[in-house]
Amino acid sequence: MAPQDKNTPPPLPEPLRVAVADSHTHLDMQEGTVEDALAKAASVGVTTVVQVGCDLKGSQWAADTAAAYESVHATVALHPNEAPRIVLGDPDGWSRQGAREAGGDAVLDEALAEIDRLAALPHVRGVGETGLDYFRTGPDGMAAQERSFRAHIEIAKRHGKALVIHDREAHDDVLRVLREEGAPERTVFHCYSGDAEMAKTCAAAGYFMSFAGNVTFKNAQPLRDALAVAPPELVLVETDAPFLTPAPYRGRANAPYLIPVTLRAMADVKGMTEDTLATAVAANTARAFGY
Repeated sequence: MAPQDKNTPPPLPEPLRVAVADSHTHLDMQEGTVEDALAKAASVGVTTVVQVGCDLKGSQWAADTAAAYESVHATVALHPNEAPRIVLGDPDGWSRQGAREAGGDAVLDEALAEIDRLAALPHVRGVGETGLDYFRTGPDGMAAQERSFRAHIEIAKRHGKALVIHDREAHDDVLRVLREEGAPERTVFHCYSGDAEMAKTCAAAGYFMSFAGNVTFKNAQPLRDALAVAPPELVLVETDAPFLTPAPYRGRANAPYLIPVTLRAMADVKGMTEDTLATAVAANTARAFGY
């Protein structure tokens, strides 16, 4: 049989016996209808999804979709890379130095006010993904990101919503800002990317750690080491779909129905049965997002 190409969707995995949630997905970036995605996920035991906003349009879409589907919960935010785009007026990249547009800070404030409005809605369960992303961000962009991050923390605390963190190559500064601002009662590190020592720090603070398909990658031993020490009561599972498709399907589009592949790999790392980990993850996700 010829190998399937990257455009071929991965097959349905064996259904989970204990239903779980995909704690972080982007249905608006996936092919097909929301109905089809939810039905396919439910058929393998993924009965709840958290739809995550990354900009104003996507956050409104997330809120609207959560209002329309009982199995969908929303989070709203400006992604860390959105803040430099807004403040620096640089739609083509996030690393340009200087060239701040007049009024860029005011535009960011307007955008944050809209996130604040959406965060008040009852079907919006979290504020995020927010945080810091230093992958290709210069000093001006970092300053804009931190200002936006601090504002999102305040919004989450004021509305009593979970805080969903995007942390890419910025571990120390993310933890510093959380200490300085005071983290919300429920804080989730989406697509956890730190090492085992950072996992211990997060655990001591009571932060949830959500693991994605990259925990299955061959070069991801530090992630598996972190998962091994993360307390079961603070562990979540996610797809970040359509990104980070788990092995052996890496390179194809991810979707919520592939959660069982990642969860089973996680259970192996933690030396837990599939059902025991699924039971913990289901309870943790409901606790983290207050549903």
